Amino acid sequence: MVLLKVKFDQKKRVKLAQGLWLMNWLSVLAGIIIFSLGLFLKIELRKRSDVMDNSESHFVPNSLIGMGVLSCVFNSLAGKICYDALDPAKYAKWKPWLKPYLAICVLFKIVLFLVALCCFLMRGSLESTLAHGLKNGMKYYRDTDTPGRCFMKKTIDMLQIEFKCCGNNGFRDWFEIQWISNRYLDFSSKEVKDRIKSNVDGRYLVDGVPFSCCNPNSPRPCIQYQLTNNSAHYSYDHQTEELNLWARGCRAALLRYYSSLMNSMGAAVLLVWLLEVTITIGLRYLHTALEGVSNPEDPECESEGWLLEKSVPETWKSFLESLKKLGKSNQVEAEGAEAGQAPEAG
Repeated sequence: MVLLKVKFDQKKRVKLAQGLWLMNWLSVLAGIIIFSLGLFLKIELRKRSDVMDNSESHFVPNSLIGMGVLSCVFNSLAGKICYDALDPAKYAKWKPWLKPYLAICVLFKIVLFLVALCCFLMRGSLESTLAHGLKNGMKYYRDTDTPGRCFMKKTIDMLQIEFKCCGNNGFRDWFEIQWISNRYLDFSSKEVKDRIKSNVDGRYLVDGVPFSCCNPNSPRPCIQYQLTNNSAHYSYDHQTEELNLWARGCRAALLRYYSSLMNSMGAAVLLVWLLEVTITIGLRYLHTALEGVSNPEDPECESEGWLLEKSVPETWKSFLESLKKLGKSNQVEAEGAEAGQAPEAG
């Protein structure tokens, strides 16, 4: 049973071909947009690669770039097919290739949909990547004299200023690491000696944060040292008073930024996917309508176009059978090759 059958005369076929030609070139522009979005996301991730643990987060931008390029290629080719469909002589050369092309287009739409889903589902892996990357980056904050790490202080400071955040989960993360280089410590001072001796690992830990954690919107001058010592500051109680530091951790700030970016990109890719699906359906109708012309010498005759030649279950069943036949033929070829090698071995 033919699924979604529609009758076409010459006028409808021409209008369908012209409409699909226009939609294909719109899809080429959409492919350029997807490519640009992937490139923009890749640049944004590269900017902060020093505070990311691995390169798995680049899967989404790389996929968007690839899908954008393929979209431009496939839709340019489809536009040419629709343009040549108006001329029977030109369309004849595309006729044998149209079915395989439509099958490849369906596969491309499936992959494009999966890439759109990845844009929405990337949050979990991105969160763990940022958590480990920021933690390691903060450890190297003091290594301003170490080659390969001397830039980390500037990177963390600019990150905290730009995203109005402090630490990994919060400002207290700075209490657990030595973020002041030994080069700037006076080891003859009793306070420095006592702090180093009181720590098992011999680190100089303080209840303070870098200057980039300070919130300039606070009316009080920034308190960045002795944050838990109420007697060190006038009219101050660290447990009740709102500190003049950024309360949000940088992991949450970056996660929110990248999640909003990828959600917007995922929505854009889904819209492009809907356009691509519409074009593929239209191409299928154009293909079957031109195939159904009973008299090629009379282009004005009516023809029937359809989406599927059989019902959905029957189409799926025949698809599985064709896959089984393909598997069996490959198996027979492999056995024949092995049988040919056996006499040679003998």
